[in-house]
Amino acid sequence: MTTAELKIDLINKITKIKELRIIEEIHKFLDFELGEGEYKVNIDQKNRIGEAQNDHIMDEDDANNAIEEWLNEK
Repeated sequence: MTTAELKIDLINKITKIKELRIIEEIHKFLDFELGEGEYKVNIDQKNRIGEAQNDHIMDEDDANNAIEEWLNEK
């Protein structure tokens, strides 16, 4: 399929979707891919971004431990 054909196929499939939640998720994904809209982060994420900008980074073991803790919370 060409790019134009894929776009038309995608548009046709999207027009058939009835569930608002799915349409909203597609919209968010497209905004992210196109660099549009706002990406929202929580306070912990903002703090971590600030730390990274100040060259405070985790070593691999600490990062893996943080990931494991986060996964166990879910």
